[in-house]
Amino acid sequence: MAWLYAEYIADELLRTGNLIPPGTIEFRAGRETLALTIYLSDSSDELSGIRVVTSLDEWLSLTTYGHPWETWVRERLAERTAADRRREVISPDLELALASWRWLSRTELLAADLGGAIPSHQAADLGVDESEKVWTPAWQLGLPLGHLAIHLF
Repeated sequence: MAWLYAEYIADELLRTGNLIPPGTIEFRAGRETLALTIYLSDSSDELSGIRVVTSLDEWLSLTTYGHPWETWVRERLAERTAADRRREVISPDLELALASWRWLSRTELLAADLGGAIPSHQAADLGVDESEKVWTPAWQLGLPLGHLAIHLF
């Protein structure tokens, strides 16, 4: 139930932010990225309504530019997988989170180059050229969407 709740919270944050139309693959990337952040930041697997408000700053920090989010996700998923193996019980929430991570890491989307494919000395003069498109893992597009959605909440 913890994964479904995390996904619900992520969906609500993105819809409230009104950043991108629901139903698009970009919206899904944002929702899945944010849901993973929410699910993996909760060590008790029992998100409660009151803790959502107190967790916003933590989620904002985890999704901030420059945070090693991908490494953090891999480590947290590995920890939870190891704990499930020790208990000899596979959590349905963890299975859903792993499926989400597989989708986010294996699916590539064509998006504006926000990561600096342009050399930095030229980028300083040009800013971000949204016509420059690159293929990027879905989580790399979803992360700034999720971060901005939290800000707007």
